[in-house]
Amino acid sequence: MILMQGSDIARTFGADVLFEGINFSLQEHSRVALVGRNGAGKSTLLKIIAGVEDSSRGVVSKVKDLSMNYLAQDQGLNSKRTIYEEMLSVFEELRALEQELRQIEVEMSTLSGADLQTLMTRYDDLSEQFRHQSGFTYEAEMKAVLNGFHFHEESWKQQISELSGGQKTRLALAKMLLEKPQLLILDEPTNHLDIETLAWLENYLKNYDGALLIVSHDRYFLDKVVNEVFELSRGALSRFTGNYSRYIELREQKQALEEKEFEKQQKEIAKLEDYVAKNLVRASTTKMAQSRRKKLEKMERLDAPKAGEKSAHIMFSAQKTSGNIVLTVRDAEIGFVSTDKNEPDVILSKSISIDEKKGEAIALVGPNGVGKTTLIKSIIGQIPFLKGQAKLGANVSVGYYDQEQGRLTPSNTVLEELWNDHPLLPEVEIRTMLGAFLFSGEDVKKAVAMLSGGEKARLLLAKLAMDHDNFLMLDEPTNHLDIDSREALEKSLTEFDGTLFFVSHDRYFINRVATKVIELSREGSQVFLGNYDYYLEKKAQQLAVSADEITEDTESRSQIDFQAQKESQKNRRKLEREVERLEKDLDDIDQNITIITAQMHKDLQDFVKLGELQVQIDQLNAQKENREIELLEVMEALEEASI
Repeated sequence: MILMQGSDIARTFGADVLFEGINFSLQEHSRVALVGRNGAGKSTLLKIIAGVEDSSRGVVSKVKDLSMNYLAQDQGLNSKRTIYEEMLSVFEELRALEQELRQIEVEMSTLSGADLQTLMTRYDDLSEQFRHQSGFTYEAEMKAVLNGFHFHEESWKQQISELSGGQKTRLALAKMLLEKPQLLILDEPTNHLDIETLAWLENYLKNYDGALLIVSHDRYFLDKVVNEVFELSRGALSRFTGNYSRYIELREQKQALEEKEFEKQQKEIAKLEDYVAKNLVRASTTKMAQSRRKKLEKMERLDAPKAGEKSAHIMFSAQKTSGNIVLTVRDAEIGFVSTDKNEPDVILSKSISIDEKKGEAIALVGPNGVGKTTLIKSIIGQIPFLKGQAKLGANVSVGYYDQEQGRLTPSNTVLEELWNDHPLLPEVEIRTMLGAFLFSGEDVKKAVAMLSGGEKARLLLAKLAMDHDNFLMLDEPTNHLDIDSREALEKSLTEFDGTLFFVSHDRYFINRVATKVIELSREGSQVFLGNYDYYLEKKAQQLAVSADEITEDTESRSQIDFQAQKESQKNRRKLEREVERLEKDLDDIDQNITIITAQMHKDLQDFVKLGELQVQIDQLNAQKENREIELLEVMEALEEASI
């Protein structure tokens, strides 16, 4: 059964056309991915389909009483309830039915005869309705979904208003899954999810009864969940059958076939035109020539295949060759130094060991809050190790990609951002590099502050490429990038002649790039000699072995759990105090910046004084940046400790 159809949908902004002539249908059990470049209009089309925005032209029709939920990007759940109360509200009608059944049970004990028979009949009908609506399993399902999104039972009494933005987004998705609409529309649902949660969500959606329409840059996720792809490109929509990988194959085949058919027709047209030109004036061949001319006039000309949309041409190369040993870390601990002498340091992970050789590409994986970003920053010297140290090998030069995009100067133009780092290079060379990363024409004059997240990501990668380091440390390099840019980055990194160490939640990216995987946990690091699929295979084997070795010593296990819970609560309190301290530090820094800025306005004519005050502001901004980095890491750790 068709749930929804779109006919001749268009969205325009004045004379500018975002897309037009869009036709689609969504079936009862559709599993559809909507893909396309950033700016193609995917989110806008989703909003039109969901009824959040109106189209400029065309009609979206749907079946009567269609139940539909729409999750926008980073849409958090706002509520004054606790987590448990909010999730339970999904089942209000079911719980009212349950209450009615309990009431009937009480009444039946006081009746007899025809009245009892009538009530028993009603009880049977309501019981069947209750069973059909999963009344006997809704609590178990609610617990499974909450646990799947890392909201464990000890956190269910927490107020939703106290949650972080990422937690609220996860909770919004959890509630939508429990509501089980006939059509679920999800715009980037994998944001804020760690790899473990992504795997859980994939399995849940594969068994979801309703239809799915999903926008996601996570190609691994799309491969697991969808069986149909809508491609939005150059204002038009194309449909492909299969998952994401199959879509790539079919798209390439389609493009090759279109080029072949166009070239074939062009040869035929040239042949006919040549015959007409040579034979039209000859009495003996004029009729044949006229016949061919009519054929040309009636021929339906194929449009020239559209050139592929321009992709970033990313290239990394090392200026010098490093020694064979690139990075060594032995039995290290990472975290944050406590400011209270009576409190121990906040430890995110311990017993970390890394041995990386030239040419290896190591992916660092692990749950949110375990310290993956902290480890990278400890290796490059931004955050000190609590124990141990990192040693770089001979001739190793480190290039660092910061997921927080803190290496960019907001007041610079795009051109200045690169040229300031390489002032001796001619402008044409800087522009050529920017062009390779899709910054051309007037784009290079845009202020960094005005760039989108994807544009800033490409600019950071351009800066990194200009430095020609032989050891690249990348913290979530695919964040903000559309699929085409991710594929260009993957290609460049697999061809890179240096060494890689990176953090990523993009499992497709890890599969393509990594030669090793290091899993980081609270207890330390573990090495897997392969890509992400190999890592999953080995983890499954380990879990199977562990299940065989579980002892039945319940009392001992309970004692261990009790001690672990006490330690967890103690660590959580430390993290909460650390958050309070860092937030107070940031408030104090902001106040000082405000005071100094006001002083600068008073001393506009005193250039010496202005220079001194500017130095103070620069120092305060540097302090602020360090505090913000620390606060982000501590909040991630607190979020992980709270679930």
